[in-house]
Amino acid sequence: MAHRRCLHVLSRHAAALLSLKTLPTLPFSTPISLKGLTPFQHRSLISSTLGPTNWSHYRHFSSNKNDDEGEDVDEDEDEDEDEETADESYEGEEIGDTVPDLGREYTLEEKEAEAAEIGYKVLGPLRKSDRVFKKYEPAFAVVQIGSHQFKVSNGDSIFTERLKFCEVNDKLILNKVLLLGSQHQTIIGRPMVPDAAVHAVVEEHALDAKVIIFKKKRRKNYRRTKGHRQELTKLRIVDIQGIEKRVEVATAA
Repeated sequence: MAHRRCLHVLSRHAAALLSLKTLPTLPFSTPISLKGLTPFQHRSLISSTLGPTNWSHYRHFSSNKNDDEGEDVDEDEDEDEDEETADESYEGEEIGDTVPDLGREYTLEEKEAEAAEIGYKVLGPLRKSDRVFKKYEPAFAVVQIGSHQFKVSNGDSIFTERLKFCEVNDKLILNKVLLLGSQHQTIIGRPMVPDAAVHAVVEEHALDAKVIIFKKKRRKNYRRTKGHRQELTKLRIVDIQGIEKRVEVATAA
């Protein structure tokens, strides 16, 4: 390898000298024997024979410290410009369009409108002097709360999805009544029964039994298991209004 490298160097210098048309005179006329010499002796012999030479090409290294520093500075400047433009564009946008308002405070009108859309109205907390619980009456009603329908009677308890804007022991009016019925009368709404209402009391806010959701994709090593507990509200039905309730009077024999 050393001999081949020396030959390449000699041929390169010879081509450079021929291109300049100035051939130096060698101090010796006998051919040069490169056998048995070390690489250091080869270099010293070439330098003493041809003198100091200027290489026609330069070797460029990819890991130049100065170049890397300049590139890093340019990249930092580009990143700073991108951040400034992003900040300017973010300042121009409205906050309500990008960030959801999680801590929103509802006004009284908004609370009443949203509760009426679901199908109830909050009257207020239950007092000690209130006598809302009555004896069983032979009448029933079909009410709609949210997207669910329930058939209820006086004294029944139902579980609905968590109702907002109401606490335990609050009195409610369920105003979406679809049907009323008793032993002597039946009223069907189109779709709601006018002047009909079902009174209820909030007993508790609870969680439903846990439901396991398991997902699997065969031959993909994909398995996911999750659990969910639905929030519920327990209501106690205390009165049904809007239908006649005849009371049979026992006659003495």
